[in-house]
Amino acid sequence: MGLSTHILDTALGRPATGVALMLFRKMAAGWSEVGRGSTDADGRCSTLLGDDTLQLATYRLRFETASYFEAQKITGLYPYVEIVFRVDDVSQHYHIPLLLAANGYTTYRGS
Repeated sequence: MGLSTHILDTALGRPATGVALMLFRKMAAGWSEVGRGSTDADGRCSTLLGDDTLQLATYRLRFETASYFEAQKITGLYPYVEIVFRVDDVSQHYHIPLLLAANGYTTYRGS
């Protein structure tokens, strides 16, 4: 069905807007970039696949957090966050949220 993500800044209690994202798919020869995007005013991005469809594969979603922290005038410990996940059923939607703070993060399978 598709892929989406959402970033909430848990320290500030609001969505993390303008965070650049990159999506990669694992191939036999390594990782191949399949999409880019950034979070909107609600901290969401659902356009990473563009016109592509989700495939049975392992993916890596990279969140470029350094520029977000700089814009907030915060010193963040993690300049980027990468979440690797596996798609086992392309008929499902995969929502990969990120709960972010300057010194930590959490992720889970969302709905």
